[in-house]
Amino acid sequence: MLALALRLVPAAAAMTAADHSVMLQLIDGTLATRPAAMRRQFSLFLLILRWAPALRYGRPLDHLPPSAQDAALRWFQRCDVLRFRSGFWGVRTLVMLGYYGRPDLGPSIAYTPSTSGNAVLHARTRR
Repeated sequence: MLALALRLVPAAAAMTAADHSVMLQLIDGTLATRPAAMRRQFSLFLLILRWAPALRYGRPLDHLPPSAQDAALRWFQRCDVLRFRSGFWGVRTLVMLGYYGRPDLGPSIAYTPSTSGNAVLHARTRR
């Protein structure tokens, strides 16, 4: 997952080992709430994502140079096979969740969520 994060979120290269741990915990926590069948599909797709580039490049995704990794990921992103394309966007979503969902990152990207839930939203609708 970390190799994918570096290709999908270039800023992830500056993450520390602790940041990687938090990122993986967020992803694992999200996957843990999904049905077992979905988790198995996700694991299978990660295997496909890793090994499918070997058919073209002779090596798995994580052993390719960055330009070849990007080309392989673009193929999955635009693939005519809906399952592959959907799988790619699911992986991308989880990587984004893991990177941008880290609590310490919020202020640096000007994300300051309300701690009172939807109170502000409900106050606006009462006016």
